[in-house]
Amino acid sequence: MHTAFITGANKSIGFETARQLLQQGYHVYLGSRTLDNGLKAVAQLNAEGLTEVEAIQIDVTDQASIQAARAEIGSKTASLDVLINNAGINGGMPQSALKADISAFRRVFDTNYFGVVMVTQAFIDLLQQAPQPRIVMVSSSTGSLTLQSDPTWKYYAHKGAVYSPSKAALNLYTVALAYELRDTPFRVNAVDPGFVATDFNGYRGTGTVQEAGARLVKYAVLDEHGPSGKFFSEEYNPATGEIPW
Repeated sequence: MHTAFITGANKSIGFETARQLLQQGYHVYLGSRTLDNGLKAVAQLNAEGLTEVEAIQIDVTDQASIQAARAEIGSKTASLDVLINNAGINGGMPQSALKADISAFRRVFDTNYFGVVMVTQAFIDLLQQAPQPRIVMVSSSTGSLTLQSDPTWKYYAHKGAVYSPSKAALNLYTVALAYELRDTPFRVNAVDPGFVATDFNGYRGTGTVQEAGARLVKYAVLDEHGPSGKFFSEEYNPATGEIPW
């Protein structure tokens, strides 16, 4: 049975992604910052008849928590097929480039960037034991420098001086990681789930968690011919999904 670990999966897009991978026959390790919330999410999935799921406590800003999660999952499986770095925060709005407090930048980067790096490095050995390992970085089209510089882009006025740079940094890490793993079976991609109605944005989004989950799952289950080192947003580009950096 294929295995997947999803950070921040106790609610919203992460939870729906877990559901859809379970429906495809995966065993899912459902990451949650608090174990209680993770157990509640597992109970909900169990009630739907989806039982190949376990809650894993992980705070992606805490190295000790990450190592504990790695040890726990490593005690249950010798390999990991999929890592989805989904946990993230927006840092609150509005976000002025001149007025946002530096503590907000540090807090957001701790979760959205440094946390992803730490989790990826901690789990890379388990992923390397899988025949076709996949890493999905949950990004955002607002992390595209090309689109942020395009006055015709529909989200041009939404700069988010704290959040968007964290995703731009994540995107470049994705490029570097995919390059480092270029001669291996890994596939590593950044994926924008879209502007989805969740508590992350006060339910102002126009998409659904079902659509977002399907977008992430698509790149989690790529075959050996799938792309790597790319940035995808099917909301922006429904035809091919690929989005400019």
